[in-house]
Amino acid sequence: MSVDDRQRKAERIRHLLDTEGDSVHENTQVFNDGRYESTADLEDYEGLKDEARAIKEDAIERLPELIDQVTEAVEANGGTVYIADDAADANRYITEVADGRNVVKSKSMTSEEMEVNESLEASGADVWETDLAEFVLQVADEAPSHIVAPAIHKSREEIAELFNEVFEPEEPLETAEELTQFAREYLGEKILDAEVGMTGANFVTADTGTLALVTSEGNARKCVQATDTHVAVAGVEKIIPTIEDLQPFVELIGRSGTGQDITSYVSLFTPPGDSPTFGEGDELGPGDDREFHLVLIDNGRMEMREDDQLRETLYCIRCSACANSCANFQHVGGHAFGGETYSGGIATGWEAGVHGQDSAAEFNDLCTGCSRCVNQCPVKIDIPWINTVVRDRINRGKDGDLDFLVEGLTPDEEPGGVDPQKRLFGNFDTLAKLGSAFAPLSNWVAQTGTARSLMERTLGIDSRRELPEFERESLVEWFEDRGSRVDPDEARRQVAIYPDAYTNYVRTERGKAAIRVLEALDVHVDVPAAGESGRAPLSQGMVTTAQGNAEAVYDALAPAVAAGHDVVVIEPSDLAIFHREYERLLPEDDHAALKNNSYEIMEYVYGLLENGADVDALPGGDDDQIAYHSHCQQRTLDLEPYTVAVLEDCGFDVTTSDVECCGMAGSFGYKSEYYELSVDVGEELVDQFTTEENADRTVVASGTSCLEQLDALLTRRPAHPVRLLDTQ
Repeated sequence: MSVDDRQRKAERIRHLLDTEGDSVHENTQVFNDGRYESTADLEDYEGLKDEARAIKEDAIERLPELIDQVTEAVEANGGTVYIADDAADANRYITEVADGRNVVKSKSMTSEEMEVNESLEASGADVWETDLAEFVLQVADEAPSHIVAPAIHKSREEIAELFNEVFEPEEPLETAEELTQFAREYLGEKILDAEVGMTGANFVTADTGTLALVTSEGNARKCVQATDTHVAVAGVEKIIPTIEDLQPFVELIGRSGTGQDITSYVSLFTPPGDSPTFGEGDELGPGDDREFHLVLIDNGRMEMREDDQLRETLYCIRCSACANSCANFQHVGGHAFGGETYSGGIATGWEAGVHGQDSAAEFNDLCTGCSRCVNQCPVKIDIPWINTVVRDRINRGKDGDLDFLVEGLTPDEEPGGVDPQKRLFGNFDTLAKLGSAFAPLSNWVAQTGTARSLMERTLGIDSRRELPEFERESLVEWFEDRGSRVDPDEARRQVAIYPDAYTNYVRTERGKAAIRVLEALDVHVDVPAAGESGRAPLSQGMVTTAQGNAEAVYDALAPAVAAGHDVVVIEPSDLAIFHREYERLLPEDDHAALKNNSYEIMEYVYGLLENGADVDALPGGDDDQIAYHSHCQQRTLDLEPYTVAVLEDCGFDVTTSDVECCGMAGSFGYKSEYYELSVDVGEELVDQFTTEENADRTVVASGTSCLEQLDALLTRRPAHPVRLLDTQ
């Protein structure tokens, strides 16, 4: 990415932070908090998710068969099914059906993907969106910024100003009630005048040809019942086998999207319907001649079905939980974190599949791989992995000027066209080794104005962000000189501590503290030279390099695992890669062996104490007040409670943050195009830790990124929680 491109992206994000950020943040937080509350009321939330995923897996596996089945069912009812190859094909068919007649529509992201409004209007049809948010955007001539709440970026005041300017009502519109009433009356007339009603479909059941629409306003029902012709558009992935299969989705979709136990309207249509339609003079007429057309759209989906890495995207039920739970999305919305149609975490897969990788490339890096969306997805899609794979493909689609030279000299296994910024951060372990070998000179040089300016211009490393300082002696070297202080024959357990690059070369003090804490609890410790886990290159989309790292790490840790020793990890993101991504990077048996024997440091201390270790061997907290922020991936693995429990057992008074993310996200906060977004996200955490209750508490955080961000934004220096337990 050029300097100009970085500046343009930074300016775009800054503009959205200033103009749309507050509205997006307020509304997504409401949805997000509502989801946590609503799903907590379900007796078997995880079971419902498993059931929903199994249905989608089966449906996509049998998709050609189900397309034939739904076609037969709809045609048996007197309707018509059209299978469209792409958007142009679908628009041609729908335009012919409409034949210039007036059209009213309910909300449909698939119709946004097709840009059907433009096609219909070009043919002379009058087209109106009847969903309130879509109506607002139609009047404003803007694109949706959210797949469930399209106008989430607009405040009530902005909508009032828009309506007053465009429609010039007799009395200015101000309140939400006045705006809604005006839209209802205005669109009611459009519905009465229309002859064609268009809807999407949340689900289409193959056995009966039933359309399920989940809405909040009831306008979809009006569009269907008040018109002579009903056109439903849906991607082929919306088909599920049977009407009974709707049950888990009805339970999950409202809760996952907006935090509602159930949305206002769950409408099941098995068209053509036989209810009366509105004829001339607003008189009720017979519905016998009502037409129904189901337009099923491929537009790249069948290719996605054959793509092992993108296939999971088709399980998506468009609930927006991934967007609502994403800290970056919460601050900028879909006009930054989105492509031609789709927004949020899952948008990368959709955009790459239906619009192409160039569309996905525009926003893909806003996914930091934090994994907060993984547990929120109602069909358990591994969204960060899809983002990583697409990022890898984007990297490989770029040609460098000196590919043969770059590929020969760089310490990774990527093609020469990879952006230098990505290549630098993806090879952090190599950079850290060099920085440590030449410290403290390397630290001094890196901090000079000349070096900072050069790094910002050539690599996009923001000069406002403080750089890490490398230690001359690595943790591995320190331990080799020091040795273990617990006899293995007398030890309670034997452990290999994994020395991640940051702990090994930058924050060695937390590694030393972890060793001393474990030894105080009668654990024999070893620190093998294991190398980079693969997390750094994976974050840059350098999958081949990450796989090589994973294989090397496993080789280094395998002797300990084979001997029955435990692996203890200090950096949560590295434990997460052991548990999650190594499933894709290592042979199945190797992944299982490492996953089943690796633990986060505070989780492991908790286990020791629960199994008889003496808590009095650790320093007492004496009710010292602590403010604790858990790392994103630590939360995804549900490990936060262990840290809190250990600190409280040791006598500390602990409060915890409920902020989704610190905003630093590894290399993300160093990149000049994202620096301001990173800080904006981080300020939310700072606000929580500077309240009257928390202002004097010692701040602790488990993740490297969290510590770096808090160190930069707070006036008091944070520490890793294991340092509070250090016996030295």
